[in-house]
Amino acid sequence: MGIKIRNLTKRFPPARGETEGLLAVDDVSFAVPEGHLVALLGPSGSGKSTILRAIAGLEIPDAGTIELEGRDVTGVPAHRRGIGFVFQHYALFRHATVRGNIAFGLEVRRWPREAIRGRVAELLDLVQLVGHADRYPAQLSGGQRQRVALARALAPRPSVLLLDEPFGALDAKVRRNLAAQLRQLHDEVRTTTVFVTHDQEEAIEIADEIVVLNRGRVEQTGTAEEIYDGPATRFVASFIGNVNVIEGRVEAGGLRLGPRRVPAPDLAAPPGAGEVVLLVRPEDLAIVAAAEGDAGAAGTLPAEVRGVHYRGDRFEIDLDLGGLPVRAIEPKQVARAAARRAGERVRVRFLRHSVFETPDQHVRIREQMRSLGYME
Repeated sequence: MGIKIRNLTKRFPPARGETEGLLAVDDVSFAVPEGHLVALLGPSGSGKSTILRAIAGLEIPDAGTIELEGRDVTGVPAHRRGIGFVFQHYALFRHATVRGNIAFGLEVRRWPREAIRGRVAELLDLVQLVGHADRYPAQLSGGQRQRVALARALAPRPSVLLLDEPFGALDAKVRRNLAAQLRQLHDEVRTTTVFVTHDQEEAIEIADEIVVLNRGRVEQTGTAEEIYDGPATRFVASFIGNVNVIEGRVEAGGLRLGPRRVPAPDLAAPPGAGEVVLLVRPEDLAIVAAAEGDAGAAGTLPAEVRGVHYRGDRFEIDLDLGGLPVRAIEPKQVARAAARRAGERVRVRFLRHSVFETPDQHVRIREQMRSLGYME
Protein backbone atom coordinates (compact mmCIF):
# COMPACT_ATOMS: atom_id res chain seq x y z
CA MET A 1 0.00 0.00 0.00
CA GLY A 2 1.41 3.39 -1.00
CA ILE A 3 -0.54 5.82 1.21
CA LYS A 4 -3.20 5.15 3.82
CA ILE A 5 -5.10 7.98 5.53
CA ARG A 6 -7.23 7.06 8.55
CA ASN A 7 -9.69 9.41 10.28
CA LEU A 8 -7.63 12.51 9.50
CA THR A 9 -8.90 15.68 11.21
CA LYS A 10 -7.46 19.19 11.14
CA ARG A 11 -8.94 22.34 12.69
CA PHE A 12 -7.28 25.73 12.36
CA PRO A 13 -7.39 28.26 15.23
CA PRO A 14 -10.13 30.91 15.10
CA ALA A 15 -9.33 34.20 13.42
CA ARG A 16 -9.51 37.41 15.41
CA GLY A 17 -13.09 38.11 16.41
CA GLU A 18 -14.22 34.52 15.81
CA THR A 19 -15.09 32.05 18.55
CA GLU A 20 -14.63 28.83 16.60
CA GLY A 21 -11.80 27.69 14.35
CA LEU A 22 -12.15 26.33 10.83
CA LEU A 23 -12.64 22.57 10.57
CA ALA A 24 -10.66 22.10 7.36
CA VAL A 25 -10.50 18.27 7.38
CA ASP A 26 -13.20 16.24 9.10
CA ASP A 27 -12.52 12.53 9.76
CA VAL A 28 -11.15 11.76 6.29
CA SER A 29 -10.06 8.24 5.30
CA PHE A 30 -8.86 6.94 1.94
CA ALA A 31 -6.01 4.90 0.44
CA VAL A 32 -3.69 5.34 -2.54
CA PRO A 33 -2.38 2.01 -3.90
CA GLU A 34 1.33 1.87 -4.61
CA GLY A 35 2.19 3.24 -8.04
CA HIS A 36 -1.23 4.83 -8.59
CA LEU A 37 -2.07 8.46 -9.38
CA VAL A 38 -5.00 9.69 -7.30
CA ALA A 39 -6.65 13.11 -7.59
CA LEU A 40 -8.11 15.02 -4.65
CA LEU A 41 -10.95 16.94 -6.30
CA GLY A 42 -13.24 19.53 -4.79
CA PRO A 43 -14.18 23.21 -4.69
CA SER A 44 -12.14 25.84 -2.84
CA GLY A 45 -12.24 25.26 0.90
CA SER A 46 -12.95 21.53 0.63
CA GLY A 47 -9.76 20.58 2.50
CA LYS A 48 -7.78 19.03 -0.35
CA SER A 49 -4.61 21.13 0.01
CA THR A 50 -4.66 20.71 3.80
CA ILE A 51 -4.76 16.93 3.36
CA LEU A 52 -1.84 17.11 0.91
CA ARG A 53 0.21 19.24 3.29
CA ALA A 54 -0.55 16.80 6.13
CA ILE A 55 0.75 13.91 4.01
CA ALA A 56 3.89 15.95 3.33
CA GLY A 57 4.38 16.76 7.02
CA LEU A 58 3.81 20.48 6.51
CA GLU A 59 0.62 20.40 8.63
CA ILE A 60 0.21 18.47 11.87
CA PRO A 61 -3.23 16.80 12.12
CA ASP A 62 -5.29 17.05 15.28
CA ALA A 63 -6.35 13.41 14.95
CA GLY A 64 -5.89 10.42 12.66
CA THR A 65 -2.91 8.64 11.14
CA ILE A 66 -0.89 8.82 7.93
CA GLU A 67 0.93 5.74 6.62
CA LEU A 68 3.46 5.74 3.79
CA GLU A 69 4.42 2.31 2.44
CA GLY A 70 3.12 0.68 5.63
CA ARG A 71 5.03 3.03 7.96
CA ASP A 72 3.19 5.38 10.31
CA VAL A 73 4.66 8.83 9.60
CA THR A 74 2.06 10.94 11.42
CA GLY A 75 4.70 12.36 13.76
CA VAL A 76 7.68 12.11 11.40
CA PRO A 77 9.26 15.42 10.23
CA ALA A 78 8.71 16.37 6.61
CA HIS A 79 12.37 15.94 5.59
CA ARG A 80 12.35 12.30 6.73
CA ARG A 81 9.25 11.19 4.81
CA GLY A 82 10.87 10.66 1.41
CA ILE A 83 8.34 12.85 -0.38
CA GLY A 84 8.60 15.01 -3.49
CA PHE A 85 6.37 18.12 -3.51
CA VAL A 86 5.42 20.29 -6.50
CA PHE A 87 3.76 23.63 -5.73
CA GLN A 88 1.44 25.68 -7.93
CA HIS A 89 3.90 28.55 -8.29
CA TYR A 90 7.02 26.53 -9.13
CA ALA A 91 9.20 27.77 -6.21
CA LEU A 92 12.30 27.57 -8.41
CA PHE A 93 15.59 29.19 -7.46
CA ARG A 94 15.77 32.26 -9.69
CA HIS A 95 19.55 32.50 -9.71
CA ALA A 96 20.12 28.82 -10.49
CA THR A 97 19.99 27.27 -13.95
CA VAL A 98 17.60 24.48 -14.89
CA ARG A 99 20.43 22.04 -14.22
CA GLY A 100 21.14 23.65 -10.85
CA ASN A 101 17.49 23.56 -9.79
CA ILE A 102 17.14 19.86 -10.62
CA ALA A 103 20.43 18.98 -8.94
CA PHE A 104 19.74 20.92 -5.72
CA GLY A 105 18.12 18.12 -3.73
CA LEU A 106 20.79 15.65 -4.79
CA GLU A 107 23.58 17.99 -3.72
CA VAL A 108 21.93 18.45 -0.31
CA ARG A 109 21.86 14.66 0.02
CA ARG A 110 25.57 14.55 -0.94
CA TRP A 111 25.16 12.39 -4.01
CA PRO A 112 28.44 11.77 -5.91
CA ARG A 113 29.07 14.32 -8.65
CA GLU A 114 28.90 11.77 -11.46
CA ALA A 115 25.65 10.34 -10.11
CA ILE A 116 24.15 13.84 -9.99
CA ARG A 117 25.22 14.56 -13.54
CA GLY A 118 23.70 11.32 -14.80
CA ARG A 119 20.43 11.78 -12.89
CA VAL A 120 19.99 15.37 -14.11
CA ALA A 121 20.58 14.28 -17.72
CA GLU A 122 18.02 11.48 -17.28
CA LEU A 123 15.39 13.90 -15.92
CA LEU A 124 16.01 16.55 -18.56
CA ASP A 125 15.21 13.92 -21.14
CA LEU A 126 12.19 12.68 -19.17
CA VAL A 127 10.56 16.14 -18.95
CA GLN A 128 11.62 17.10 -22.48
CA LEU A 129 13.97 19.93 -21.53
CA VAL A 130 17.17 18.72 -23.16
CA GLY A 131 18.89 21.85 -24.51
CA HIS A 132 17.49 24.06 -21.72
CA ALA A 133 19.86 22.95 -18.96
CA ASP A 134 21.79 26.24 -18.84
CA ARG A 135 18.78 28.54 -18.95
CA TYR A 136 17.42 30.39 -15.92
CA PRO A 137 13.77 30.33 -14.80
CA ALA A 138 13.13 33.82 -16.19
CA GLN A 139 14.06 32.49 -19.65
CA LEU A 140 11.44 29.74 -19.56
CA SER A 141 7.72 29.62 -20.22
CA GLY A 142 5.31 28.78 -17.40
CA GLY A 143 4.92 25.23 -18.65
CA GLN A 144 8.68 24.74 -18.84
CA ARG A 145 9.13 26.06 -15.30
CA GLN A 146 6.56 23.61 -14.00
CA ARG A 147 8.37 20.76 -15.73
CA VAL A 148 11.60 21.85 -14.03
CA ALA A 149 9.79 21.82 -10.68
CA LEU A 150 8.50 18.32 -11.44
CA ALA A 151 11.98 17.09 -12.39
CA ARG A 152 13.44 18.59 -9.21
CA ALA A 153 10.83 16.80 -7.09
CA LEU A 154 11.53 13.49 -8.84
CA ALA A 155 15.33 13.79 -8.70
CA PRO A 156 15.91 12.01 -5.34
CA ARG A 157 13.54 9.19 -6.39
CA PRO A 158 10.89 9.88 -3.73
CA SER A 159 8.53 7.10 -2.72
CA VAL A 160 5.59 9.55 -2.91
CA LEU A 161 5.01 12.55 -5.18
CA LEU A 162 2.55 15.29 -4.14
CA LEU A 163 1.30 17.98 -6.52
CA ASP A 164 -0.73 20.94 -5.24
CA GLU A 165 -2.67 22.41 -8.21
CA PRO A 166 0.56 22.42 -10.25
CA PHE A 167 -1.07 23.79 -13.40
CA GLY A 168 -3.33 26.37 -11.74
CA ALA A 169 -1.29 29.37 -12.92
CA LEU A 170 -1.20 28.28 -16.58
CA ASP A 171 -3.61 28.92 -19.44
CA ALA A 172 -6.09 26.25 -20.51
CA LYS A 173 -4.19 24.86 -23.50
CA VAL A 174 -0.88 24.59 -21.63
CA ARG A 175 -2.72 22.96 -18.71
CA ARG A 176 -4.17 20.28 -20.97
CA ASN A 177 -0.80 19.56 -22.55
CA LEU A 178 0.97 19.34 -19.19
CA ALA A 179 -1.78 17.15 -17.73
CA ALA A 180 -1.28 14.67 -20.58
CA GLN A 181 2.49 14.81 -20.08
CA LEU A 182 2.08 14.21 -16.35
CA ARG A 183 0.04 11.07 -17.04
CA GLN A 184 2.67 9.84 -19.50
CA LEU A 185 5.46 10.64 -17.06
CA HIS A 186 3.68 8.82 -14.25
CA ASP A 187 3.26 5.73 -16.42
CA GLU A 188 7.04 5.72 -16.93
CA VAL A 189 8.22 6.30 -13.35
CA ARG A 190 5.23 4.73 -11.45
CA THR A 191 5.76 6.87 -8.36
CA THR A 192 2.78 6.86 -5.97
CA THR A 193 1.23 10.26 -6.67
CA VAL A 194 -1.46 12.47 -5.13
CA PHE A 195 -2.65 15.35 -7.28
CA VAL A 196 -4.80 18.22 -5.94
CA THR A 197 -7.09 20.00 -8.39
CA HIS A 198 -10.44 21.79 -8.59
CA ASP A 199 -10.61 21.05 -12.33
CA GLN A 200 -12.82 18.01 -12.89
CA GLU A 201 -11.70 17.54 -16.51
CA GLU A 202 -8.09 17.43 -15.35
CA ALA A 203 -8.90 14.81 -12.70
CA ILE A 204 -10.96 12.69 -15.10
CA GLU A 205 -8.21 12.79 -17.74
CA ILE A 206 -5.21 11.73 -15.68
CA ALA A 207 -6.22 10.07 -12.40
CA ASP A 208 -6.51 6.33 -11.73
CA GLU A 209 -8.96 7.18 -8.95
CA ILE A 210 -10.62 10.37 -7.70
CA VAL A 211 -11.39 11.35 -4.11
CA VAL A 212 -14.21 13.93 -4.19
CA LEU A 213 -14.12 16.28 -1.20
CA ASN A 214 -16.65 18.76 0.10
CA ARG A 215 -16.42 20.84 3.29
CA GLY A 216 -13.59 18.72 4.66
CA ARG A 217 -15.25 15.34 4.13
CA VAL A 218 -14.99 12.60 1.51
CA GLU A 219 -18.15 12.47 -0.60
CA GLN A 220 -17.08 9.58 -2.85
CA THR A 221 -13.99 7.67 -3.98
CA GLY A 222 -13.73 5.75 -7.24
CA THR A 223 -12.65 5.80 -10.86
CA ALA A 224 -13.77 8.66 -13.07
CA GLU A 225 -16.37 6.41 -14.70
CA GLU A 226 -17.74 5.20 -11.36
CA ILE A 227 -18.10 8.73 -10.02
CA TYR A 228 -19.52 10.24 -13.21
CA ASP A 229 -22.02 7.49 -13.98
CA GLY A 230 -22.86 6.46 -10.40
CA PRO A 231 -22.68 9.51 -8.11
CA ALA A 232 -23.20 8.55 -4.47
CA THR A 233 -24.51 11.95 -3.32
CA ARG A 234 -26.29 15.00 -4.70
CA PHE A 235 -23.10 17.00 -4.34
CA VAL A 236 -21.06 14.59 -6.49
CA ALA A 237 -23.77 14.46 -9.15
CA SER A 238 -23.90 18.26 -9.33
CA PHE A 239 -20.15 18.91 -9.04
CA ILE A 240 -18.88 16.36 -11.57
CA GLY A 241 -19.98 17.32 -15.07
CA ASN A 242 -23.08 19.20 -16.15
CA VAL A 243 -26.47 18.08 -14.93
CA ASN A 244 -30.17 18.84 -15.28
CA VAL A 245 -32.09 19.16 -12.02
CA ILE A 246 -35.65 17.82 -12.30
CA GLU A 247 -37.96 18.01 -9.30
CA GLY A 248 -40.76 15.50 -8.91
CA ARG A 249 -42.65 13.06 -6.71
CA VAL A 250 -42.30 9.29 -6.73
CA GLU A 251 -45.58 7.40 -7.08
CA ALA A 252 -46.32 3.70 -7.53
CA GLY A 253 -44.61 2.65 -10.75
CA GLY A 254 -43.97 6.15 -11.91
CA LEU A 255 -42.79 9.72 -11.37
CA ARG A 256 -44.98 12.81 -11.28
CA LEU A 257 -43.48 16.00 -12.74
CA GLY A 258 -46.01 18.74 -12.05
CA PRO A 259 -49.28 17.70 -13.73
CA ARG A 260 -47.61 14.92 -15.75
CA ARG A 261 -47.02 11.35 -14.66
CA VAL A 262 -44.18 9.40 -16.28
CA PRO A 263 -44.27 5.59 -16.21
CA ALA A 264 -41.03 4.57 -14.49
CA PRO A 265 -41.29 1.05 -13.05
CA ASP A 266 -37.50 0.80 -12.70
CA LEU A 267 -37.14 4.10 -10.84
CA ALA A 268 -34.85 3.46 -7.88
CA ALA A 269 -36.08 6.01 -5.38
CA PRO A 270 -34.68 6.20 -1.84
CA PRO A 271 -36.78 4.16 0.64
CA GLY A 272 -39.79 6.13 1.84
CA ALA A 273 -39.04 9.03 -0.51
CA GLY A 274 -41.87 11.16 -1.79
CA GLU A 275 -40.51 14.35 -3.28
CA VAL A 276 -37.24 13.73 -5.08
CA VAL A 277 -34.69 15.41 -7.29
CA LEU A 278 -33.68 13.65 -10.51
CA LEU A 279 -30.24 14.52 -11.80
CA VAL A 280 -29.96 13.79 -15.51
CA ARG A 281 -26.83 14.57 -17.49
CA PRO A 282 -27.44 16.32 -20.84
CA GLU A 283 -25.98 13.41 -22.82
CA ASP A 284 -28.39 11.03 -21.02
CA LEU A 285 -31.48 12.98 -22.08
CA ALA A 286 -32.51 11.51 -25.46
CA ILE A 287 -34.73 13.45 -27.85
CA VAL A 288 -37.21 11.35 -29.85
CA ALA A 289 -39.67 12.42 -32.51
CA ALA A 290 -42.96 13.66 -31.11
CA ALA A 291 -44.86 11.18 -33.28
CA GLU A 292 -42.80 8.30 -31.93
CA GLY A 293 -43.51 9.35 -28.35
CA ASP A 294 -47.21 9.89 -29.00
CA ALA A 295 -47.42 6.42 -30.51
CA GLY A 296 -46.78 4.94 -27.08
CA ALA A 297 -43.06 5.12 -26.32
CA ALA A 298 -42.94 4.39 -22.60
CA GLY A 299 -41.37 6.85 -20.24
CA THR A 300 -41.25 9.84 -22.60
CA LEU A 301 -42.27 13.41 -21.85
CA PRO A 302 -43.45 16.13 -24.23
CA ALA A 303 -41.04 19.04 -24.61
CA GLU A 304 -40.41 22.03 -26.84
CA VAL A 305 -37.07 23.07 -28.33
CA ARG A 306 -36.19 26.57 -27.14
CA GLY A 307 -32.69 26.94 -28.54
CA VAL A 308 -30.03 25.09 -30.58
CA HIS A 309 -26.33 25.85 -29.93
CA TYR A 310 -23.43 24.63 -32.09
CA ARG A 311 -20.42 23.46 -30.05
CA GLY A 312 -18.09 22.04 -32.70
CA ASP A 313 -18.40 18.29 -32.19
CA ARG A 314 -21.93 18.46 -30.78
CA PHE A 315 -25.08 20.55 -30.45
CA GLU A 316 -26.55 21.64 -27.12
CA ILE A 317 -30.35 21.71 -27.25
CA ASP A 318 -32.31 23.85 -24.79
CA LEU A 319 -35.71 22.35 -24.01
CA ASP A 320 -38.84 23.38 -22.14
CA LEU A 321 -40.03 20.35 -20.18
CA GLY A 322 -43.42 21.36 -18.83
CA GLY A 323 -42.12 24.77 -17.79
CA LEU A 324 -38.78 23.37 -16.58
CA PRO A 325 -35.69 24.37 -18.59
CA VAL A 326 -33.38 21.42 -19.34
CA ARG A 327 -30.52 20.86 -21.74
CA ALA A 328 -29.71 17.88 -23.96
CA ILE A 329 -26.57 17.10 -25.95
CA GLU A 330 -26.68 15.50 -29.39
CA PRO A 331 -23.78 14.52 -31.67
CA LYS A 332 -23.37 16.91 -34.58
CA GLN A 333 -24.51 14.40 -37.21
CA VAL A 334 -27.65 13.44 -35.24
CA ALA A 335 -28.76 17.03 -34.59
CA ARG A 336 -28.17 18.06 -38.22
CA ALA A 337 -30.03 15.03 -39.55
CA ALA A 338 -32.98 15.87 -37.29
CA ALA A 339 -32.80 19.57 -38.33
CA ARG A 340 -33.39 20.76 -34.78
CA ARG A 341 -35.01 24.20 -34.60
CA ALA A 342 -36.56 26.47 -31.98
CA GLY A 343 -40.28 25.87 -31.54
CA GLU A 344 -40.09 22.19 -32.55
CA ARG A 345 -42.22 19.87 -30.42
CA VAL A 346 -40.42 16.68 -29.39
CA ARG A 347 -40.45 14.09 -26.64
CA VAL A 348 -37.59 13.17 -24.33
CA ARG A 349 -36.53 10.02 -22.55
CA PHE A 350 -34.13 9.63 -19.61
CA LEU A 351 -31.47 7.09 -20.56
CA ARG A 352 -29.81 7.25 -17.16
CA HIS A 353 -30.53 9.28 -14.04
CA SER A 354 -29.76 9.56 -10.34
CA VAL A 355 -32.50 10.07 -7.76
CA PHE A 356 -32.09 11.75 -4.38
CA GLU A 357 -34.69 12.50 -1.77
CA THR A 358 -35.12 16.10 -0.66
CA PRO A 359 -35.44 16.53 3.09
CA ASP A 360 -34.81 20.24 2.57
CA GLN A 361 -36.60 22.51 0.13
CA HIS A 362 -35.94 22.15 -3.58
CA VAL A 363 -35.05 25.79 -3.88
CA ARG A 364 -32.14 25.34 -1.47
CA ILE A 365 -30.71 22.52 -3.56
CA ARG A 366 -30.98 24.57 -6.72
CA GLU A 367 -29.36 27.58 -5.07
CA GLN A 368 -26.45 25.43 -3.90
CA MET A 369 -25.92 24.06 -7.40
CA ARG A 370 -26.05 27.54 -8.88
CA SER A 371 -23.46 28.71 -6.34
CA LEU A 372 -21.17 25.93 -7.55
CA GLY A 373 -21.57 27.15 -11.12
CA TYR A 374 -23.30 24.03 -12.42
CA MET A 375 -26.69 25.59 -13.15
CA GLU A 376 -27.60 28.69 -15.08
